[in-house]
Amino acid sequence: MNFNINDLVRENVKKLVPYSSARDEFSGEAKIFLDANENSLGSPTTKWYNRYPDPHQQKIKEKLTTIKGVPSKNIFLGNGSDECIDLLFRAFCNPGKDNVIICPPTYGMYEVSAHINDVELRKVPLLENFQLDLVHLETKVDDFTKIIWLCSPNNPTANSLNREDIEIVLNNFPGIVVIDEAYINFSRHRSFVQELAEYPNLVVLQTLSKAWGLAGLRLGMAFAGEEIISIYNKIKPPYNIGQATQEIVLNALDHVEDVNEMIRVLVRERDMMAEQLLSVAVVEQVYPSDANFLLVKVKDARAVYTALLSKGIVVRDRSNVQLCEGCLRITVGSPAENTALVNSLKDFVTTL
Repeated sequence: MNFNINDLVRENVKKLVPYSSARDEFSGEAKIFLDANENSLGSPTTKWYNRYPDPHQQKIKEKLTTIKGVPSKNIFLGNGSDECIDLLFRAFCNPGKDNVIICPPTYGMYEVSAHINDVELRKVPLLENFQLDLVHLETKVDDFTKIIWLCSPNNPTANSLNREDIEIVLNNFPGIVVIDEAYINFSRHRSFVQELAEYPNLVVLQTLSKAWGLAGLRLGMAFAGEEIISIYNKIKPPYNIGQATQEIVLNALDHVEDVNEMIRVLVRERDMMAEQLLSVAVVEQVYPSDANFLLVKVKDARAVYTALLSKGIVVRDRSNVQLCEGCLRITVGSPAENTALVNSLKDFVTTL
């Protein structure tokens, strides 16, 4: 497979002169900053946030290098993974001309971003076992296919895609292959992050929203070869990650063992909840999970959803999604929350 990044990047992006912020042009130490038109008197509530943040989040990347084993030059940080997704469309997909491929059921923002950017979306549904249909996938690829989006562990099916199938795609598709690993911390499978040197067309997405418990901060991570990361940095907003977010994330990254313990608890709760749900009459199937949620097939999904809601328990009704008919997506909660969920389902059975 011949991969050339210059064959994929949009011409307007190649010619783009990126915005140079005041903090891009300065490096080193200083005491007086009169370069960025900030309010030098501070702000009404704090003296700390009147200055613009580091536009490239170098301190965070340095810590991630230690945790992930990836050089900072191979890391891009976005305002949530959604920004990482959107920027790939902007960089590589010509509106009204190029196309991308998704494999539903999968994360909905790939489709939303395609429509926002006026990029043709081609769908290759997963097989009944929620694995890639490689034969069908091959027929959908043409000279204008720029990106293939793969989610593993997949949302909403919770399973990991077969590694060998992903490798076949990486080895044979001359465009960008994105592997969204938002739930990788809960999986038994190893991340593709360590394969960046082998696959120059690979982008791996991860997030601090799930295992790290920082969904409210909106910080996503993209790992890729230096060429792709340089394009990310070329087109991103100048200060896309705020100062407060950077400070909280820097502190959180010092607590890897705490996060690992939370992962152990959630995985244990996930497995216990799956076993308990199988004993509930209204539950027809609990699918295997490599994530922090379960896909559960129930009798009359909408009625079950409504009954849970009446007790103050909110789950996700996925019964109208292809291959997920009759299914609810249930996030693994705290032990008390999981017990309440199971008991509520048992109570629902008694009302049938």
